[in-house]
Amino acid sequence: MVDTKKEEKLIDIDAVYPNVEKEKRELEKEFEKKKLEDSDDEDDLKKPKNDEKPLKQDTELSDWNLVMKANDFAARRHRHQKRKDNATPYINHPIGVQLILTNEAKVYDPVTLAAAVLHDVVEDTKTTLEEIRELFGEEVTEVVEQCTDDKTLAKAERKRLQAENYGKHTHRAKLVHLADKLYNLRDLERKAPIGWDKKRVNEYFKWSREVIGQMKGTNEALEYALDDVINRHLT
Repeated sequence: MVDTKKEEKLIDIDAVYPNVEKEKRELEKEFEKKKLEDSDDEDDLKKPKNDEKPLKQDTELSDWNLVMKANDFAARRHRHQKRKDNATPYINHPIGVQLILTNEAKVYDPVTLAAAVLHDVVEDTKTTLEEIRELFGEEVTEVVEQCTDDKTLAKAERKRLQAENYGKHTHRAKLVHLADKLYNLRDLERKAPIGWDKKRVNEYFKWSREVIGQMKGTNEALEYALDDVINRHLT
């Protein structure tokens, strides 16, 4: 049996809204179309086109991974080494150089920061430049190479070459050089290594001033901090 009341009610609704079914179908079509557009947009966001750069958030994540990977690598390679006081873990130094760059020099370039924490791994461990190139790329390797002394040379010759060549290095390498010198001078000011007398400490400060002088104009904050610590000690 047909419920006439219900049918009558439906008829009344259709009478009031004569185009309701048509509008409903049109809305459904619009909704499906919007879903497809949103889906395409989402795919575009996830997978940049060949002629587009990666999304900023993806780039930042990749940059962060580079720096963290470098920190982990440096910590592993320096894990058995100590500073000249024979007590401080050596990794404190490259991490400290990296922190000087971010906190004082306001340098946030991931290549520079990765190179900063790696700047001694080739010189002071069995790590090779080929390893650095394979793991961290050409840009990081370039900076690390410029921060690596040739240990087959006498120490006096290595120091002479630093004073002669640092001014010719890339901007990134100069930033690492300056932060490295600042860390070492502050460390030396705080406590001289075992076996260092006042004369040797003074000679190191004077030599550092000569090296730093070749890199004027690299970073105002670093240069100001270096002048401050050197003048405080030598005057």
